[in-house]
Amino acid sequence: MNRNELFITTKVWNDDQGYDSTLRAFDKSRELLGLDVIDLYLVHWPGKDKFKETYRALETLYNDGKVRAIGVSNFKVHHLEELMGSCNIKPMVNQVEFHPLLTQKELLNFCRKHSIQLEAWSPLMQGNLDIPLLKELGDKYGKTPAQIVLRWDLQHGVVTIPKSVHEHRIKENADVFDFQLSDAEMEAIDGLNQDKRFGSDPDEFLF
Repeated sequence: MNRNELFITTKVWNDDQGYDSTLRAFDKSRELLGLDVIDLYLVHWPGKDKFKETYRALETLYNDGKVRAIGVSNFKVHHLEELMGSCNIKPMVNQVEFHPLLTQKELLNFCRKHSIQLEAWSPLMQGNLDIPLLKELGDKYGKTPAQIVLRWDLQHGVVTIPKSVHEHRIKENADVFDFQLSDAEMEAIDGLNQDKRFGSDPDEFLF
């Protein structure tokens, strides 16, 4: 496989936040990956008080041509507003927990308004897919509940990154381009929202 067929993303881990430490961490990551240029570099969590300095280092890396895109992960609206009040380059991506039980409508609309690409991690709710509506729609379209969720992501314009080590699951996760959910079905899935997180709340995960 050619390098141009891969999109490589990595993140600044929490212990490495800060301007100088982020630059050092990036050099180490690039060395470990054996790459000259990283496609996307993210601030992993907002944390308590260093994310603006960390992001300033990402801007330096972007301006130096060492990364093709920069962004953040697990940022809520207020984190983005604070960052955008001081940064020179708007985040290009915000990677967050996003799924039918955590639809994050306010965040999704904010990112759309500011042309920040929302990207979903844990889109399949850690396998908690035993939801009647998802099964009903899966039966209708000849798809699995997981494929229904991934299609819902795509129709919301959300980049999705389901994880699997099984070849048949990887192929199944990609087989979501031959059907389309109706507006009513999209709204019904939106209605499953419980503001339920399987991961940490960014406002509580402080370091």
